[in-house]
Amino acid sequence: MKKVEEELVGVKEIARRANVSIATVDRVLHNRTGVSEKTKEKINSIIQELDYQPNLLARRLASRKAIQFAILIPQISNETDFWQAPLNGIEQAEAEIIQYGIKLDKYFFDLNNKSSFVKQTQVLLKGNLDGVLLAPSFIEESIAFTKELQKRNIPYIFIDSDIPNQESLSFIGPDLFQTGYLAGHLINYLFESGKILLVNISKEIDNHHHLLRKEEGFRTYFQKNNINKEIVKIDIRKTDYKSIKKNLAKILTKEKDVKAIFVTNSRVSYVAHFIEESSIQDKLLIGFDFLNENIEYLKKGTIDFLICQKPQEQGYRGIMALYNKIVQQAPIEKAYFMPIDIVTKENYAFYRN
Repeated sequence: MKKVEEELVGVKEIARRANVSIATVDRVLHNRTGVSEKTKEKINSIIQELDYQPNLLARRLASRKAIQFAILIPQISNETDFWQAPLNGIEQAEAEIIQYGIKLDKYFFDLNNKSSFVKQTQVLLKGNLDGVLLAPSFIEESIAFTKELQKRNIPYIFIDSDIPNQESLSFIGPDLFQTGYLAGHLINYLFESGKILLVNISKEIDNHHHLLRKEEGFRTYFQKNNINKEIVKIDIRKTDYKSIKKNLAKILTKEKDVKAIFVTNSRVSYVAHFIEESSIQDKLLIGFDFLNENIEYLKKGTIDFLICQKPQEQGYRGIMALYNKIVQQAPIEKAYFMPIDIVTKENYAFYRN
């Protein structure tokens, strides 16, 4: 409260010297109408004389105006607990800024159901919001939502995946293209001949921008470096284990020369389970994300590499970026790319999400 008191003392002193009310000084500070040019010049002269720097945070506290943020991210599901990490980071940031009059509403959607995303955007837009943190999983629906935010002058920040050519304040997350490119480099480095199986596992593959960008980066590595390795692709649109098992068994029976498998998301544990259950020994397996189920297969050597991008830090930085820009009016980076970490059974115990 000391900063608030100092702020109010400064405004009171300006009002005393100008022989006007505190409300008049506040109008000048906020560039509002209702003050004569002569009075405005007098107040500005005193502000300059005192070298007065208004404290934005103190203003917020003194006015008792709450700042309303909202998040919209996938819900934690039985299939994957990936989104627990960003949520942990969001709640860490929330605990730090709540004392400054920030309120945070949380909205969650089903990653396998774009209609649930649309429904949540409609509910979210009913609020009187000052900023939004968004994980844009469905491309067209996310663009429609952000256009509506722009119409209402509500600033927003992307985490986890970006949508190019949108007017977001910032993107905080991995360079998705480069994560796929890195996976290609790893696979090429580790074996000389044989086919590569690229596996997408999602009910909404065509709408999941992050999967498509990873695949693009992966293929580009081989094209750019003139490496002639055959890539076989399978899209698995039913995400229960029985369906995944059936699809993998079919493709690996057909493509007997597959030496490496690249899974474009955190569901790599399902593929690892199938490999163990089928007693397959000669397949290099790479996937994403530092999840408990993935780590177990990493420890046993079934998964060779996990590519990780600090999702908890993404959530934390996303909320703090909203706070710094909207409340503190401080500059933030247009894109803050997270490190692309390679986690193995030798170093997983030292890794922090």
